[in-house]
Amino acid sequence: MRMSNFTQALLTAAVAASLPLVGHAESNVQTGTATATPGATAHVDFQVTIPKVLYLRVGSGSSYTTSVLTSVGTVDLIQFAPAAASVGNGTAVAGTGGDLTGGVETAAIVSNSGNVTLNATATGALGNGAGDTIPYTQITTAATTITSATALPAPALVNGTSTNVVLTAPATKVITQDAKWTYSYANTTKPPAGTYGGVNVNNGRVVYTATMP
Repeated sequence: MRMSNFTQALLTAAVAASLPLVGHAESNVQTGTATATPGATAHVDFQVTIPKVLYLRVGSGSSYTTSVLTSVGTVDLIQFAPAAASVGNGTAVAGTGGDLTGGVETAAIVSNSGNVTLNATATGALGNGAGDTIPYTQITTAATTITSATALPAPALVNGTSTNVVLTAPATKVITQDAKWTYSYANTTKPPAGTYGGVNVNNGRVVYTATMP
């Protein structure tokens, strides 16, 4: 029976795929007195490859305490609205929004390859579209524990890239650290009226970045 070129190609591919399995098999036969010493031996080699994993969550995201590490594209909006009579009086204003509500976000890092460096970058001061600005130093972040013994430190926001926060890995090289990050508006300046920042407008978005070797 003649085979089509397609069928022949499939058979060739199947044989080629099976060759590594044949090449790695081993057997050994001993006869006579050799069955007692040295006996028949066979060898198997094992290899486990663990990929590098670096997980960063700030706000809405996948579970990490159950080792379910997936990417989630939700970006939370934290809002502040001081009352007219209290603008610039130095009394901090709590936020609204965040995955934990009240201007509070879940923050977490899970990694397995040594020290982790974390920072935050803003493209500039918060703007209102009319040339007025509020510096990011007016937005503070307080870190408190959730599940890890030590709270994950939050980079201090600035008009640009923050100072690095370095997490030192233990001897295992594995880091699992989290925190509640509570954002507040310091309210120590009196900017002109307007809405500053927003959903990826007027420099309203901060990008947190984690890196590891």
